[in-house]
Amino acid sequence: MRHLIDPIDLTRKETDEIVALAQDIIANREAYAHKMAGKKLATLFYEPSTRTRLSFTAAMMELGGNVLGFSDAASSSVSKGETVEDTVRVVGCFADIIAMRHHVEGAQLNATSVSPVPIINAGDGGHSHPTQTLTDLLTIKRELGHLEGITIGFCGDLLYGRTVHSLIKALSRYEGTRIVLISPDELRLPDYIKHDICDKNGIPYVETSSLEEVIGELDILYMTRVQKERFADVAEYERVKDCFVLDAERMKGAKQKMAVLHPLPRVNEIAADVDADPRAAYFRQVENGKFVRMALICRLMEWRGEPMPVRHEPVELAGKRCPNPKCICNNEKVAYKFYISDAGVERCLYCDCTAV
Repeated sequence: MRHLIDPIDLTRKETDEIVALAQDIIANREAYAHKMAGKKLATLFYEPSTRTRLSFTAAMMELGGNVLGFSDAASSSVSKGETVEDTVRVVGCFADIIAMRHHVEGAQLNATSVSPVPIINAGDGGHSHPTQTLTDLLTIKRELGHLEGITIGFCGDLLYGRTVHSLIKALSRYEGTRIVLISPDELRLPDYIKHDICDKNGIPYVETSSLEEVIGELDILYMTRVQKERFADVAEYERVKDCFVLDAERMKGAKQKMAVLHPLPRVNEIAADVDADPRAAYFRQVENGKFVRMALICRLMEWRGEPMPVRHEPVELAGKRCPNPKCICNNEKVAYKFYISDAGVERCLYCDCTAV
């Protein structure tokens, strides 16, 4: 059974096919109006969402299918203590494909072990968000005309920003990618992304705390919100929440053809005076999300009989545990599973955290 849990569950060829299919859907919408007639998508959203949930709903409806599910776990049997595995077993009796967002990292990967239907990860904690990645790739392709040879700056919350982690993984497969990481020290990109993704694939990156110094180099500026919900310490959030604000004055230092992306929602990090700038692509990015999810649903329904590719070979590590309190194995009765990274580091299979 094919699922999409992480961007690297797709090959570079499959990723390009989905982006190309989304472009064809944009050009020929009527041809896809009945592709999913008689099929049902379940949206299981354990965490608040506007764009992603409505994007999946609109995507399935525009393909001629139906949608069921919940947007608040408190209104489901989760409030009674039902596990992710059991919820997926039940919902799989009613739906042909599932889109799931969860605040616990690795929840969707765990669910694939029992699901009778394809699962799409619509965001798991601060870990991964592969459909946003496909949205971002389609947006970059439409804004710049290509995906190779770009310099992209990620600004803001790079530690908890699952959209950043996922997009770096995807862009590591394209030649000429150069990454600029703009964040305060407290919110720097996790080491496993830098070492296991960038270093492994020869992707050059630099780290800085100054947006002004690097904005003129960028083809894409990917702004992110500092996510209050990911912080255990409110005081730490208050200290860093307004570290970077993009406004019309700062945009004067950017290239004329640079595109500004943001997964949204924004809080203070992009001023309203940027919205009228033709380089502001974040609302166009939202609509692209619908088209790319239409393409993904079509492809996963075609591939559902194929085996899931093995991303990492699991290994047993006696006496080891995952220290991440937000990992599925520390929230439900899920056995610890690990893998050995290319750098020889023992990591949790569910959340990529270093084992202890």
